[in-house]
Amino acid sequence: MKLSAEEVRHIALLARLGISEEEVEKFREQLSHILENMEILSQVDTEGLPPTTQSVLLENVYRLDEVLPSLSVSDVLANAPSQEDNSFKVNAVLE
Repeated sequence: MKLSAEEVRHIALLARLGISEEEVEKFREQLSHILENMEILSQVDTEGLPPTTQSVLLENVYRLDEVLPSLSVSDVLANAPSQEDNSFKVNAVLE
């Protein structure tokens, strides 16, 4: 499926992107290529496949929480430009 330059400009408008005429042509080619690949994928027979089929098995990647030693306050604040009462001192952001 080939996109027109006008369709690319419309997509850019919807995405709130300001693009140049060079980018319109570049994105027209790239988006058209993506849509052509999607057309090829839509021809694959997925009859009988549940919609949540995974290509690889999922496994839990979490680790158990462990209490580990932490840095001392003096080490943490060693490079602080300004500090007060064992805390970083920053300028007020809101009045």
